[in-house]
Amino acid sequence: MRPKSSPKRIDLRAVEKSLRLWSGLIISIFVILHLINHTLGLISLEAMEGMRSYLSVIWFDLPGAALLMGAFLLHFFLSLFSLYSRSTLRMPLWEGTQITLGVLIFPLILVHIVGTQGAGHIIGFRPTYEYVIFAIWVSNPILGLQQSIMLVIVWGHMCMGLHYWLRLKNWYSRWSPFLLGCAVVLPVIALLGFVRIGRELDRSHARSSKIQERVFGPFIKAEPELVANLYALENNLYAIFGVLIVSVLVARFIRRLYRNRHGVYRLSIHDGRSLTAPEGQTILETLRIAGIPHASVCGGRGRCTTCRVHVGEAIKELHPPGEVEQKALTRIRAETEVRLACQTRPHKDLSIKPLLPPSATARDANKVGGIQGREQKIAIMFIDIRGSTKLGEEKLPYDVLFVLNQFFAEMAAALAETSGHYAQFTGDGLMGLYGIDGNIVKACRDAILGAAAMISRLEKLNARLKNELKEPLHMGIGVHAGEAIVGAMGPPSAQNFSAIGDVVNVTARLESKSKEYKCRLVLSKAVAEIAGVDASNHPAHSADVRGRDGNVDVFAVDDPRDLVVPASA
Repeated sequence: MRPKSSPKRIDLRAVEKSLRLWSGLIISIFVILHLINHTLGLISLEAMEGMRSYLSVIWFDLPGAALLMGAFLLHFFLSLFSLYSRSTLRMPLWEGTQITLGVLIFPLILVHIVGTQGAGHIIGFRPTYEYVIFAIWVSNPILGLQQSIMLVIVWGHMCMGLHYWLRLKNWYSRWSPFLLGCAVVLPVIALLGFVRIGRELDRSHARSSKIQERVFGPFIKAEPELVANLYALENNLYAIFGVLIVSVLVARFIRRLYRNRHGVYRLSIHDGRSLTAPEGQTILETLRIAGIPHASVCGGRGRCTTCRVHVGEAIKELHPPGEVEQKALTRIRAETEVRLACQTRPHKDLSIKPLLPPSATARDANKVGGIQGREQKIAIMFIDIRGSTKLGEEKLPYDVLFVLNQFFAEMAAALAETSGHYAQFTGDGLMGLYGIDGNIVKACRDAILGAAAMISRLEKLNARLKNELKEPLHMGIGVHAGEAIVGAMGPPSAQNFSAIGDVVNVTARLESKSKEYKCRLVLSKAVAEIAGVDASNHPAHSADVRGRDGNVDVFAVDDPRDLVVPASA
């Protein structure tokens, strides 16, 4: 079983991820509604004001204003934290663009925030579209150009964030053309609405200067000290922004010096290359610094799993995965030795093998993670229904299908209740695995109990179908244990968790011997010894296995329920 993180420890990365997502969604809702409001400028200023009057109740007054400003500040500080926490600034172009746009939003939007929310609350008035558009279109066209650029940057950052979050969803590929159209059309129409009202106000101002007195009336009547404080607030916020950026860069430099002096780890890659990195640096960051291409569709946020790597025995030396990583690994049913390169911070030397190519896309995100199998001792069971050919001759195909489905449902239930794992369907039989968690003693005991449960369920099934069948169903079971390669196998689009190896072939052969030995279970001596089960009162045989040197010692057990299985610890 994959080790799980302690439930008592708060996963700060999961908290950061949730805060970033929800603050971004709150801002996105505001921006989308704001742009829709802009589009009404193509109709009239009155239409814009009509929608604004409703939206201002939500966003201008408490608690909406506090929620919006809190989301904006939180999202901005999380962007700074993301910039700080990265060990390297080497990243894909889209990721660098998104971070850059996110940082640029703050200085560009300051004028808008101070001129609307700040001025409205300090001086005491509700900013209208007439006031805003006149101020940045007629009174100061340069400011209008700046705000138009700001709108494009905000919209671009928002769309990139939503795209790289949603593209891992199964439904997104179907809706992406429509959403892309909306992402292009909405800001264009919004800017056109803004421009139309701006030109209309410009013409009104050319005819009469009274519009300026009406628009800026609250400023003209306000105390000069309040207006001065408003301009000082804007300058102070610019200074704070500059200090924050410099502080992040200095903190990154100090952290780098600290890490280099407090331990390093060596990262060996399957192709023979070896890298050295400071402790605390993720595997993905180490690869990026070295310029080694590695898949990371989500940009290292622990969402897509495309950066997955096989770490082998080093799994014992790594900290357990956090909540974000554990959730992603569980989704793809990853092996124990599989970790996400973007979330794993080694503190000791390790070797890795990437499981997806650097060109992996969002479509690869949900592929089963156990592409790399592992070698371990397991118990294997093969079962086969007897007389299936005769059954097919006596009944219609749909009737045969009904009987077989009933049979396999019972066998699968017996596997599940005895900790077995259904591996594959083989026509009129199936293969089950026991001990994939690594406990071979319990695996062998559970396999014997599973065989007993199957016999009991078969008897009940025969009783239910006695009016459907001319004679009861019979089955053969083979159980053996040994080393096998265990993992997800098959084509990428239809993988299943199974096993391959000599022990699998031997078990299949033992099951076929049940007909020759006239019994229902052929149990290898190896399984009986590992399980601590005394089967000496059952016929013993030395089974020859076709294509394999040497025989396998087995017991021919007619009723597995007669075997006394010790309780597992």
